[in-house]
Amino acid sequence: MSSMINNATARFTHKAALGTLPRNMISLGDFSAEQIAGLVESAAEIKHKVKHENQAFHPEQPLKGKTIALLFSKRSTRTRVASESSIAYLGGHAMFLGKDDIQLGVNESLRDSAQVISSMVDGIFARVGAHSEITEMARYSSVPVVNALCDQNHPTQILADLLTIWEVFGKRKPQAQSIFDVLGGLRVAWVGDANNIIYEMLAAMPKCGMHMSVCTPEKYPIPQQVKQQAKADAERANVSVTYHTNPLEAVEGADIVVTDTWVSMGQESEKAQRLRDFAGYQVSMDMARQGKANKDWIFMHCLPRKPEEVTDEVFYSDRSVVFQEAENRKWTILATFNALFSTKN
Repeated sequence: MSSMINNATARFTHKAALGTLPRNMISLGDFSAEQIAGLVESAAEIKHKVKHENQAFHPEQPLKGKTIALLFSKRSTRTRVASESSIAYLGGHAMFLGKDDIQLGVNESLRDSAQVISSMVDGIFARVGAHSEITEMARYSSVPVVNALCDQNHPTQILADLLTIWEVFGKRKPQAQSIFDVLGGLRVAWVGDANNIIYEMLAAMPKCGMHMSVCTPEKYPIPQQVKQQAKADAERANVSVTYHTNPLEAVEGADIVVTDTWVSMGQESEKAQRLRDFAGYQVSMDMARQGKANKDWIFMHCLPRKPEEVTDEVFYSDRSVVFQEAENRKWTILATFNALFSTKN
């Protein structure tokens, strides 16, 4: 699919909101709908310039002379490739610091590491374990911190999801005047685990005017705090958020069906039990048909994917936008770095 939304929906109307962003990106729950839209619009604009105007480097080189620390305590494919290539495009230097490269969590506290590392770099992109780790890092860092993943949030992934949805559904609404004209009223169905991806979706999508149907097994409920915030955002945007344990109920009327791994990193010992608990949750054409998803529904998954989560028939079908979604990790991370780490700040 083309990286440019189309002539109508490529009207970037929320750029002004980029001037009011929070210092750190821990969760999109801390951002307004307009700020989220501004980041997604910026990502789309950069993507078009790179892919259709052959712009190999940002003409202003906003990270020239800057070093961005990439602290990854968990392995990664998309996040690492996207972040390093984004920093190169912006003219900066990426310093990858894996769990075996530094003293973090071994001989030095997170607080001390945050203070030391931030004194030598211009921004931190951190992929950690517990939510408390990213918040503590942000608290003691002297430079902006962007959450590359923690056990509660994954903001740059959901920005990529929103860009993908805008690209796909923008083509179906050529008269749309803004990103909200495209996203507004769409129904997202989540069928899977109660994890950081769905928590972050609930933090961002209702406030952007999207309905959500969330389906998790009874043993894996969405935390009450997450539900309360999603409810408040949904009420302000006049949309619905519903919770289910039956996947067929969740996918009814869905425009977008989303799932993720049932066994996240660190849960390998639970795999056998989790596979039993998620029986019947595999996304399939039959599930969408029986549940009466909208006829033009699409499938999304943040990857890596395992066959028990979604059939090959769906994953490799024309309905699947998973590889477009994966590529968009780069463009939304790039837009985030440009907004939070650049020399204009």
